[in-house]
Amino acid sequence: KIPNAKTLISVSSPTPCSKTSGNWHTPTLPASFSGRTKMEYVNPEGLRLDGRRPMEMRQLRAEIGVVSRADGSASFEMGNTKVIAAVYGPREVQNRSQQMNDQALVRCEYSMANFSTGDRRRKTKGDRRSTEISLVIRQTMEACILTHLMPRSQIDIYVQVLQADGGTRSACINAATLALADAGIPMRDLVTSCSAGYLNSTPLLDLNYLEDSAGGADVTVGILPKLDKVTLLQMDAKLPMDIFENVMQLAVEGCKAVESHIREILLENAQTLVIRQGYGS
Repeated sequence: KIPNAKTLISVSSPTPCSKTSGNWHTPTLPASFSGRTKMEYVNPEGLRLDGRRPMEMRQLRAEIGVVSRADGSASFEMGNTKVIAAVYGPREVQNRSQQMNDQALVRCEYSMANFSTGDRRRKTKGDRRSTEISLVIRQTMEACILTHLMPRSQIDIYVQVLQADGGTRSACINAATLALADAGIPMRDLVTSCSAGYLNSTPLLDLNYLEDSAGGADVTVGILPKLDKVTLLQMDAKLPMDIFENVMQLAVEGCKAVESHIREILLENAQTLVIRQGYGS
């Protein structure tokens, strides 16, 4: 069950990139930064490094139908983080040994574009981190897909990070949700994801790259909002229980803000399709 939370969430206006090359954001650490150096991530005025309040999300943007040959596709942006997702299926299972007679087979592949970060080293496909994130996304999406309605079939989800500035895991899940909806895949609910962290004794919503790299606690949450269920919960550091509950509640409220944005995008897309088919006024 999702814990009760009364946190007020706002979505920020666009903020300037710390460093840009063309249209691509390259996260850069301050010269004085080191993993163990104490930085002031929230100043005395209550503002973070990018100008947001502690409980303020980055600006959200999304678009449906960005890959013409896919059954469903979407791009999703959380601030300077941008990802794209494509869904193929349901279709015939390619490997018959993996076919399941009572449900669909869901597969997921996660990757990062070589230009997605300031690190230009070639990223090996199928490395340990990519494999782990692929598994997390697949398990999260399986929790919302009505696989029993599509037995003996296969659904492939491909997600790629085009621009990384923190929160890539959540952005991928949100993009995959939109792509599944675009493909007409039946779902129990829209699964949405957001992260929150704890830095300088302050809970922070929707961490960017600098905040995520600070070494503090980072909690990533995925929920089914209408069903009031948590489908994903990951934390990479220890927190006292009372602080953890506050940080988790903050992430849950972020998920709900994402859900609201996703439903707006889906509604706008549906209205556009109706007008194109000649049924609109």
